[in-house]
Amino acid sequence: MGARAEAIAKKFEAKVDEAAAVIERLSDADWKKVTAAEQWPVGVTAHHIAVAHEVIAGIVKTLADGKPGPNLPMDALHQMNAKHAQDHAACTKSETLALHKKTAAAAAVMVRGLSDAELDRSGVVIQGQPAMTAEQLAGGLLPGHVDEHLGSIKATVGA
Repeated sequence: MGARAEAIAKKFEAKVDEAAAVIERLSDADWKKVTAAEQWPVGVTAHHIAVAHEVIAGIVKTLADGKPGPNLPMDALHQMNAKHAQDHAACTKSETLALHKKTAAAAAVMVRGLSDAELDRSGVVIQGQPAMTAEQLAGGLLPGHVDEHLGSIKATVGA
């Protein structure tokens, strides 16, 4: 573990802790409100955050291992997100919180284990976008994804 990986993990964990605190305070009524940004119920948006830790961390690890990025078409990403929203429309707060904590902890451990050389490796994540380094993905997208969707949840419930 290097200093860069530790700093990235700590930044991510701060966002994870903030999200957990917000999710824990959501009422049953809040859980069902629909967000303006995603057009999903708050609970589905929270579940999306929890699932994405593992997905994004997996892509970080792929790049860090020197393998090509997924080069995912944006339409495919939107379709996967829509399917997730549909499949998890009935998710509960307790299961979502447990998943959030589990996947975030695993992602942070993985990030902490990366060397500087691994953080510098890159690949194309989204088709048509420039290549990203594992560090950019881990330090930007991993906490940024939490921040983006948490902001939507907060705006929806007035937190």
